[in-house]
Amino acid sequence: MWLAPEEVLLANALWVTERANPFFLLQRRRGHGKGGGLTGLLVGTLDVVLDSSARVAPYRILHQTQDSQIYWAVACGSSRKEITKHWEWLENNLLQTLAIFDNEEDITTFVKGKIHGIIAEENKNQQPQGEEDPGKFKEAELKMRKQFGMPEVEKLVNYYSCSYWKGRVPRQGWLYLTVNHLCFYSFLLGKEVTLIVQWVDVTQLEKNATLLFPECIKVSTRDSELYFSMFLNINETFKLMEQLANIAMRQLLDNKGFVEDTLLPKPSKPFKNISALKRDLDARAKNEWYRATFRLPKDERLDGHTDCTLWTPFNKIHILGQMFVSNNYICFASKAEEACHLIIPLREVTIVEKADSSSVLPSPLSISTKSKMTFLFANLKDRDFLVQRISDFLQKTPSKQSCGNGGGQKKSFDDHACEEIPALSPSSPPAASPASPLNNQLANFCTDEVPTASQGLLKLFGTNSEEFFGAKGAKEKMKEESWNIHFFEYGRGMCMYRTAKTRELVLKGIPENLRGELWLLFSGAWNEMTTHPGYYTDLVEQSMGKYSLATEEIERDLHRSMPEHPAFQNELGFAALRRVLTAYAFRNPTIGYCQAMNIVTSVLLLYCNEEEAFWLLVALCERMLPDYYNSRVVGALVDQGIFEELTHDCLPQLSEKMQELGVISSISLSWFLTLFLNVMPFESAVVIVDCFFYEGIKVILQMSLAILDANMEKLLNCCDEGEAMTALGRYLDNVVNRQSVSPPIPHLHALLTSGDDPPVEIDIFELIKTAYEKFGHLKADDIEQMRFKQRLKVIHSLEDTAKRSVVRAVSGDIGFSMQELEDLYVVFKAKHLMSCYWGNHTAAARRDQSLPYLEQYCINAEQFRELFASLTPWSCGPHTPVLAERMFRLLDENRDALINFKEFATGMSGMYHGDLTEKLKLLYKLHLPPALSPEEAESALEAASFFTDDNATTEVSPFVSELDLFLHCDSQDAAVQEDKAARNGNSKDQEDKGASPQDYKYHLRMWAKEKDSKKETIKDLPKMSQEQFIELCKTLYNMFSEDPVEQELYHAIATVASLLLRIGEVGKKFSHQPAKKADDCKANHTQDPVSEEESPTSEQSQNSTVERYPQATPEASGDIQVDTHQQENQIFVDGSGEGPGSPIQLLSDDETKDDMSMSSYSMVSTGSLQCEDIADDTVLVGCEAGSSAARYGSTIDTDWSISFEQILASMLTETALVDYFEKKIDITQKIKEQKKVERQISSSSDYDLSSVSG
Repeated sequence: MWLAPEEVLLANALWVTERANPFFLLQRRRGHGKGGGLTGLLVGTLDVVLDSSARVAPYRILHQTQDSQIYWAVACGSSRKEITKHWEWLENNLLQTLAIFDNEEDITTFVKGKIHGIIAEENKNQQPQGEEDPGKFKEAELKMRKQFGMPEVEKLVNYYSCSYWKGRVPRQGWLYLTVNHLCFYSFLLGKEVTLIVQWVDVTQLEKNATLLFPECIKVSTRDSELYFSMFLNINETFKLMEQLANIAMRQLLDNKGFVEDTLLPKPSKPFKNISALKRDLDARAKNEWYRATFRLPKDERLDGHTDCTLWTPFNKIHILGQMFVSNNYICFASKAEEACHLIIPLREVTIVEKADSSSVLPSPLSISTKSKMTFLFANLKDRDFLVQRISDFLQKTPSKQSCGNGGGQKKSFDDHACEEIPALSPSSPPAASPASPLNNQLANFCTDEVPTASQGLLKLFGTNSEEFFGAKGAKEKMKEESWNIHFFEYGRGMCMYRTAKTRELVLKGIPENLRGELWLLFSGAWNEMTTHPGYYTDLVEQSMGKYSLATEEIERDLHRSMPEHPAFQNELGFAALRRVLTAYAFRNPTIGYCQAMNIVTSVLLLYCNEEEAFWLLVALCERMLPDYYNSRVVGALVDQGIFEELTHDCLPQLSEKMQELGVISSISLSWFLTLFLNVMPFESAVVIVDCFFYEGIKVILQMSLAILDANMEKLLNCCDEGEAMTALGRYLDNVVNRQSVSPPIPHLHALLTSGDDPPVEIDIFELIKTAYEKFGHLKADDIEQMRFKQRLKVIHSLEDTAKRSVVRAVSGDIGFSMQELEDLYVVFKAKHLMSCYWGNHTAAARRDQSLPYLEQYCINAEQFRELFASLTPWSCGPHTPVLAERMFRLLDENRDALINFKEFATGMSGMYHGDLTEKLKLLYKLHLPPALSPEEAESALEAASFFTDDNATTEVSPFVSELDLFLHCDSQDAAVQEDKAARNGNSKDQEDKGASPQDYKYHLRMWAKEKDSKKETIKDLPKMSQEQFIELCKTLYNMFSEDPVEQELYHAIATVASLLLRIGEVGKKFSHQPAKKADDCKANHTQDPVSEEESPTSEQSQNSTVERYPQATPEASGDIQVDTHQQENQIFVDGSGEGPGSPIQLLSDDETKDDMSMSSYSMVSTGSLQCEDIADDTVLVGCEAGSSAARYGSTIDTDWSISFEQILASMLTETALVDYFEKKIDITQKIKEQKKVERQISSSSDYDLSSVSG
C-alpha cells in the first residue's frame, strides 16, 4: 500500500536493501524470508513488542536523492508480489520524469506530491464505504484477519498491548478483541504464541491482583484459564471484554447476534485509534446505564451529557451534577448519590430560554413545563450548542398529541398538582363499574366491545369503613397529607424532584389512594403509556378470540390468582386479568405467559386500571426484572446467584449451612418471581412492592438477606431442607402490616404452616428498616456487575444441561461413547454459531427456543460439508465434498435443508462404528436416490411430492427417496399384503375413509410395522443401477488414495468391480426370459416396488455420466476378466452353495458362454434373486436380451443392476477391503484437530494450541 511520505533517519537499521536506483530503494525487513539468524529473531521480537498497531510490514520502498541523508518511506507491502508491483510502477512512471529535474528539493517535492495524489485517488474510490476508522486501526484489523484467519465480516473492536502468562513466563504481545473472539499474538525470540477464544466459551471474567500476577485479567473457559496483565488501561479493556462476553451470552440466550448501530451519529473528526464499533459499544453501555438509572423506555438513546448545577427550591441551593439529554427527555443526576434526580419529558416542556449570566450564576438555562414548574440549570460549558440540541429534539416531539390524546380522557399527573387525591386516569369510557352486573361484563367480553375497569379493583371491592374511620384510617390520612406536602415542595408527576426525602416516604408505605399513580411514575411505565395512546385497547381487540398455548395456560391459572381476595372471586376480576395477560402475551410472544405473572398482575389490577396494569407489567417483565418471565427463568436464576454470593459475603456463618441444606434455590425463585406476594400476607408484601418500584431489585435482595439474618439461629439448627422451609414459611406468614386499612385477607400459606406455639408477629416496616440499616450498602451498579458475572455461569450451566439432555437422548442409538458425543456436540454447536457470526443467518433464524434441545441447533449443507471433511474417516480427496453432499441428503429426512445433532451423530456413527456390513450398507445408500446428484435432486423432490397425493398408486418412481420407499412399503411381504387387500376391494383409501373402532388393530399393526421398518435388513435395500455402481467405484478409488496400503486396496477393488460388473451382466439374462415365463411369474406374484429402483434414468444423465467417467466402464471388458478368473474360481470353490434349484438351470446352453462367470454368479445370487424380480424386470424393461456388444459397449446399460448382498459377498473375498472397513478409528483426535482448526491459525514455530478454544 502507498504511504503518506514519512521521514526515515536510519534507512539501513534492521533493513536489507534488495533493489536500488538513483531515486528509490526497495528494502526487506531483517528476519523476514530466508535466513535471519539471531538478528532476525531480535527484530521480530521488537516488531511485536514495540509497534503500536501490529507487526511491521516486511517490505518497504524509500525515496532518496543522492546528496540528501534523509529518506522518505513512500510504500510498504506484506508480500514481495505487492511491493514489486509498486516498484515497477515507480520505475515505469517516475524515473524518466525525475531525471529532468535539476534541483533535488524539487525532485522530493514532486515525489511527495505524486504519492499524495495516488493516495487521495485511492481514498476517493473507497469513499462510499466511509472512512470512520483511522488508518492505523485499519492496518491492525487487516493484520488481525491475516494472523488469525478471520473473514472480513469479523470486525475488530479494539486491540491492546499486554502480556499473556504462559506458565510463569510473560509473553508480551497484542490482544485483539473482535465481536466474536478474543485473540492474542506474541512473537518472542522465535517462540510464537497464538490464542483464539470464542466469547461464547468464556465462563468467567475476573479482574484481580495477586502476588504472581500484578493486576491482571483472568479469562476462564471450560478447558483453561488465561491470564493477561501489563495493560496501559486495564479498566477500559476489562469493561470492553465484559460487554463483548455479555453480547455473546445474549446470543446464546435469545439467538440475537450483534447488530451494528447504524443510527450512531458520526463524529465531527475521527477519534485516534478508536473504531466505529468501539464507539458503538461505548454508546450502548452509556445508553443502558441512562435508561436503567432514570427508568426510561428501551428505545431511548442518550445524545450527550454535560456537567452543570441545578437550583433546588426545596432547600435553596445549587446542586452539582450532570445533565443528560436524549431524544425525548432531559434528566439530571446529582454527584452526591440520592441528593436529587430529575426527569423532564420534552413533551411537558413549554419554554427553554437562556437567562442572563452573572458571576454568581454563570451560563444559566431555564426550562419551564406545562405544570408551571421551572428548572434552573447553570454552569453549562457549551450552553448555545445545548440549547440548539434541545430545540431540535423539541421540534420532533409530538407534544400536542401526547398530552391531549384520547379526547381529553388522559391527563398528565402534573395536571393534578393541586388535587388532594387524584382520580386514576381512565383508559377508556368506564364500561365497568360496581353497579354493572357481572353477566353484562362477561357478555361484553365475549363481543367486540373492550370493557375495562376504569379504576383499581380495590376501589370496587370496598374498604372496610370501620377500619377506614378508626385509628388506621387516621394514620392513612396522615400519610396522604405527608405526600401532598411533598408534592407541594418537590412537584408532582413525572417532573418531581426525587430526593432522599422521597425514598423516606416510600419506605414508610405509600397510601392506597396514591399507590397506582406512584407505581407508574417510579417504574417509568407512565412514560410508555403516555406515548402509546390506544395501544392497549388495540392489543386487546387483536388478541381477543385467538387461542394459543399462552391463552390456555392463562385460563388455567386465572382461578389461582389471589383466590382469597374478593376482587378475584368474580368474573369482573377474572375478565380484567385475562385481558391484561392475553394482551401482554400477544405483545411479547417470546415471553408469552409465565407462571407468577398472574399473581403480580392481579396485585397491579387492585390499584390501577387495566391499561396502567398492562404498562406496569411491561416495565416489570422487560426492564425491571429482565429475563425473569421466560421458559428458563434465566433472570431469576441470575439474581439467585447474586443472592448466594451476597449471603456468602454478608452472612458467612450461614452461607455454608444454606448450601448444605440446598434451601437458597428453593426460596429465592418463589420470593423473587412473585416479589414476596405469594409467601407473605398481601398487605405486607405490597409495601415491599412499593419499595421495589422505587429502588429496583436491590430491595428484594436486601429483604431476603434480612429475613435470613432474622432466622439465623433456627436455620443453623435445621437438619434438612423441609425443616428450613417450614421455619422460613412460619416467619413470613407472621410479617404483618398494622397500618393497613384494607380488611385482612386470610393467607392460605399461613393455614398450612401454623405450628403449636403462638406466632410472634413481625412488623413489615420494622423489617424494611432493618434491611436498609444492615444491608443498605448495596448499589445498583454493583448489582449489575454481579449480574454479568452470574449470567455467564447461569447460561453456561443451562447450555451444559442442554448438552447432557441431547447426548442422553442420542446415546441409545449411536455407537459413540458419552464423552465422544459431548465433544461432537461442542463442535456441532460451534459450527451452528459460526452461521450466526458470519453466515447468512438462515440456520440461526430457524432456531426456536421453544423446541426440544435436540432440535434447537441445526447446520446447513455447507457447514456439514466443512465438518464432514475434517471428521470423516472416509477421506476422498477432491471427491470428499461430493460424498458430504450425498451424506447430507441422506441424513436430511424431513428435507428442510438443515440437519440436527441426532442426524449428524447418526451419520458420523455409521462411518466410525458397526461392523463391515453396516459400514458398507451406509456407503451403498450414499449412492442410491436419497443421495442424488444436484441435477437429479429436483426429480427426487417431484417423486416425494407425488407420494403425498392421496390417490398415489403403488408404482414407484426411480427417483423416489429411500425413506419414502421404506415408509410406503416396508418389505416385499407388506407390498404383497397390500396388493391382496386391493384385489379384495379393501383398498387403503377405503379403510381410511371408513375407519371405525374395529379398525384400531389394523392401525396398530401398521404403526408397529412402521416402527419395525427402521430396523432394515439387507434384503430391504433396493438394487443399484450401473450408473450408481460406477459412482460407488469412483468413491472407493478416491477413498483409498491416501491409505498406506493403497496399492493392495486398488488391486482388490479392481478385482471386485470387474467381478460385480459381470455379475450384473448375467443378472440381466434373468430379466430377459421369454414373455411366457414372465407372464406366468406376473400372474403368481405381485409387483415389487423396490425393484423399480433399477428403472432407467434419463438418457441425458446416463450419457453425461459416461462422459465424466469413461475410465470406469472398461472394467467390464474381457481384459480384466482374464485376470480375475483365478479369483472367481476361488469364490466358487469357497462358498458355492449352488444346487439343482439354482437359477442357472433356467438358462439355455447358448446363453451360458462363460461358465466361470455363471458359476460365480450362481454363488453370490443364490437365494437373492426371486421369481418376482425376474417378472418385474421383464415388465419394467420390456426389451429383449441385449447382445454382448451392447453389454460391453461404451454407454451405460440401463438394464444392468446389482444387489447389496452381491456387493457384500464380493467384498468379503478381499482381505485388504475387509481390513480397511473393520479398522477401528478414534474420532477423539479428529475432534481435537477440528477445535483447533476452527480458525485457520497461521503457521508458526511454537503454537500454544493447547489453549486454543474453538
